[in-house]
Amino acid sequence: MAPHPVTTKTYASRAASHPNSTARRLLETMERKKTNLCVSVDVTKSAEILDIVRQVAPYVCMVKTHIDIVEDFTIDLAHELRRLADELDFVIFEDRKFADIGNTVELQYSSGVHKIASWSHLTNAHVVPGPGIITGLGAAGKPLGNALILLAEMSSAGNLASGEYTEKAVQMAREAGLDWVVGFIAMHRVDKADDPDFLVITPGVGLDVRGDGRGQQYRTPHEVVHDSGCDVIIVGRGIYKNKDAVAAEAKRYQEAGWKAYEERLQRTA
Repeated sequence: MAPHPVTTKTYASRAASHPNSTARRLLETMERKKTNLCVSVDVTKSAEILDIVRQVAPYVCMVKTHIDIVEDFTIDLAHELRRLADELDFVIFEDRKFADIGNTVELQYSSGVHKIASWSHLTNAHVVPGPGIITGLGAAGKPLGNALILLAEMSSAGNLASGEYTEKAVQMAREAGLDWVVGFIAMHRVDKADDPDFLVITPGVGLDVRGDGRGQQYRTPHEVVHDSGCDVIIVGRGIYKNKDAVAAEAKRYQEAGWKAYEERLQRTA
């Protein structure tokens, strides 16, 4: 099979036929708000998280959290994030990167302090444990209408998510079904021409720098969306490192990502 061609289908047309309600919501939000930007809010205080979210909300389709780094976490923070998602029109992606056996991840996802499945629309998992991780997370997430994406590639230098690992991730997604596994974290389109309509969500996006000195590598929105055919760009520190320009930076990335998408649509199929 040939590699997946860079799609010229609109987000709206893809939403219309998607079997997963979270993926539909995400694609519809992208079209409605004219944005493919996800902001990764990697700060450690609840008040700062909520402040950043409120500032970037007009420009994003999705907010990504690392809930286990929050020093003053209470479930009230999760409830407020969910309320803001409904009020300000975005999807919540908890970047948990589950990586254990099925029974354990089901409990990690549904229970404990964070109760991730109850408030996060989308989460992700490594495929190292095998397909049981997909089944275990699905037992908690599918009844709630949530969605799962698999780690097929990563943006850090020297990572091992490549080659056979990536191929295995795609195969597991095919076997799981698009009603639960809706796509991948990946740097490029990793699926094939006859695969379901998977979403490709891509970290390591920057307009001003190419790395952070800690192994992170950055590409521009044009390289990610237009050239590589990915669907959602993830940007973190580049947006909120200047606390006086959070909204302005979010708008700058939103415009760059949407321009790359519009230029992709202009390609001939």
